[in-house]
Amino acid sequence: MSVVARVREDVANARRHDPAARSNAEVLLAYSGLHAVWTYRLAHRLWTRGFHLGARLLSQFGRFLTGIEIHPGATIGRRLFIDHGMGVVIGETAVLGDDVMLYHSVTLGGKSRHGVKPGDKRHPTLGDGVTVGAGAKVLGDIVIGAGSTIGANSVVTKDAPPHSLLVGLPAKVRPVKPATTESARGGVSWPEDYSV
Repeated sequence: MSVVARVREDVANARRHDPAARSNAEVLLAYSGLHAVWTYRLAHRLWTRGFHLGARLLSQFGRFLTGIEIHPGATIGRRLFIDHGMGVVIGETAVLGDDVMLYHSVTLGGKSRHGVKPGDKRHPTLGDGVTVGAGAKVLGDIVIGAGSTIGANSVVTKDAPPHSLLVGLPAKVRPVKPATTESARGGVSWPEDYSV
């Protein structure tokens, strides 16, 4: 996919997710989440070619401009949307599938433990279509299944199957059935007694 096609896809995705977006120009110029993702892509390209210092410096410059820290070693799929992204942190070995949505102050971080070596997987993996609410912390080498939603301020330290709702501190996994039609809440149907 060309750079221009990727930028168009990102802008269309932002407009699809954010009803406050009034024009493509506004999204291009004023959406720090997109700016952070674009900076990450450049830094990731440097990182994968072995230019680690340059990649880290570029990622720190992106952090300075946007308030969003994405390690250049992270693996991120297509159409990541970071809404009101201030304070988002994505660690080095995090893996994000396609169509992931993160709100502000989300941390995809590692857990301290003895015996961790450079190169070990120590950050979470988010499947396709996962939504992570504001302030949530997803910690450690865990897998969150596709189509899952993590509630605001939840702390997740264990795996979750696809189409789960994770809420609380520590987060409890609540399976939900996939919706028969795509919904505005990430394609899952919601139990009557839970809302995010």
